[in-house]
Amino acid sequence: MTSERDTWLDPLREGERGPDAKGMYMWVAVTAAPVWDIAHGRSHPLWLAWPAVLATAGLYVVTTHYAFTDRRRALPVLGLLAAVVLASAAGFRHNWLYLVVMLAVATGITVRGKVLPVVLFAECAAALAVAAGAGTDLTGILALVWGTFTAGLIPAIIIRLWEAIHELKATREELARAAVTEERLRFSRDLHDLLGHTLSVMVVKAEAVRRLSRVDADAAAGQAADIEQIGRQALTEVRAAVTGYRGKGLTAELDSARAALADAGIEATVRTSSVRPGPETDALLGWAVREGVTNVVRHSRASACEIGLRDEGGLLVLEIRDDGPPKKAHGHGNGLIGLRERVKAAAGTVETTAPPDGGFLLRVAVPYAKEDGQ
Repeated sequence: MTSERDTWLDPLREGERGPDAKGMYMWVAVTAAPVWDIAHGRSHPLWLAWPAVLATAGLYVVTTHYAFTDRRRALPVLGLLAAVVLASAAGFRHNWLYLVVMLAVATGITVRGKVLPVVLFAECAAALAVAAGAGTDLTGILALVWGTFTAGLIPAIIIRLWEAIHELKATREELARAAVTEERLRFSRDLHDLLGHTLSVMVVKAEAVRRLSRVDADAAAGQAADIEQIGRQALTEVRAAVTGYRGKGLTAELDSARAALADAGIEATVRTSSVRPGPETDALLGWAVREGVTNVVRHSRASACEIGLRDEGGLLVLEIRDDGPPKKAHGHGNGLIGLRERVKAAAGTVETTAPPDGGFLLRVAVPYAKEDGQ
């Protein structure tokens, strides 16, 4: 079984929190150096030496605790710890100088930002002065100064790295949530575009079956066969959408539009351009035709519909116009909202207009890249 200590030592495990106060308490063991001096009679007076050691140990523990829970409380305690450590090191000397290293550790885990190097350099200067005043040789002075600086810098770097890891992990999770949300929106748009059009056509044909069943059984059977074929095609398209397929393309959608409009009793007029756009633009215009014709069949109560595609200086402009009764150009249905999102992603525009004298106009303009060989 994996122990809590094993987990703490493995920074790659899930749920790892990184450095905490418990991992830093061990540096209080540095107070063993002045205790050694006291035990060997090198620190006098004892009534002052013992309280100084105990105060140093206690202040270090409190500083470390607040450094990971409430840094605003840790900073004043750190200042008091610095005063006690530097005064004790200057007064008792010898092994008391090692307390400056412990002070640097407390500083590294408490102070953040650009202030940290300034504070560490100040503590190094104080260590230099105290060591020189105690008569320490040059090697000892340099070792103390270097130890003070690294003892403060290394914990600060480790803590900052863990903070960066947590920030990156939070960002990764947020990006994952955004990707899932975007994929859900894409999938919902695809299903609406696919099934909205197909089901509308099936409803129209079912109405035709109902009307013809009493007067022309053969024609009704033909319409029923069309419903079966459309249902099978819808199943294929739904499966294709699940695997990421984005549309049948403009030509296929125009053929479907002619058939759907004819079945609904709407006269269709289609004018196309000689320009052959790239696959992405072709699929996008196909979706626009599907959405526009679906709305005509379902909502327009029109007798005629015109579909036109033309090239306007680097833009392919698709217009779908019907002659239905006057109505407001809301353009806020789920299909049109999804179409706007698709076209916007391709740097295009979608406009809806309802002239006062009747009818409805859907205008889609998208930049295009020609197919190779044109």
